Amino acid sequence: MEHISATELAAWINDPDRPTPLLLDVREPWEHQTCHIAGSQLVPMNTIPGRFSELDEEQPVVCICHHGGRSMQVAAFLERQGFTKVINLSGGVHAWASQVDPAMPTY
Repeated sequence: MEHISATELAAWINDPDRPTPLLLDVREPWEHQTCHIAGSQLVPMNTIPGRFSELDEEQPVVCICHHGGRSMQVAAFLERQGFTKVINLSGGVHAWASQVDPAMPTY
């Protein structure tokens, strides 16, 4: 499984020459309401087994949670389902808030 830092992800998102990744936020709805990376899609971790077939296996998927633990579990699950372009955001939205968007609320 690949890992990406918040600053690397920000550079990727802002690079028009790279394919846009699916930003898969696996936190709970209340967490997503508190803060989230713009453009992320909320699919809570406990719903992934029933919803992963909705995802495009050809699109890069960056899994996101609060600190990177739950998203790493989801990324591993997706890899076991045959996804080959799965990346975990190291440090999660907390790292994003501290390294990329200091105006983002934290919890």
